[in-house]
Amino acid sequence: MEHIERIGISLDKKLLADFDKIISKQGYQNRSEAVRDLIREKLSSEILSNPKAHAVAVVVLVYDHHATELMKKLTNLQHSHLFQTISSLHIHLDEHNCMEIITLKGHSGEINTTAENLISQRGVTLGKIHMVPSSAKHSHS
Repeated sequence: MEHIERIGISLDKKLLADFDKIISKQGYQNRSEAVRDLIREKLSSEILSNPKAHAVAVVVLVYDHHATELMKKLTNLQHSHLFQTISSLHIHLDEHNCMEIITLKGHSGEINTTAENLISQRGVTLGKIHMVPSSAKHSHS
């Protein structure tokens, strides 16, 4: 069985009340789970600050599929970084807009560069990157 250590923290009443509202909306059963997730998020962020950290990411792009040559450029960028591209999913949102969801793996610095190249293409109207370490070093309960 895993060793659990109990700690105590002091918080301003208003800060704690605001925290309780947020975690209740998010469905947390208790404060401990919410605090553990915040700690995991901070640890992940620290790991990903190293450009050599192994990571996986999802890049979400929304774009007008009528934009000149954009689809070809996006495909070429993915092929030129094939060692990083795991998969992509193309979704038709309406008669003009498409969403591309691209999964990348590799070093966090290389993933960021590839993702920024994708997002900065002319015709992309919205782009987001969500990256997590591929190592499970801090995934304890």
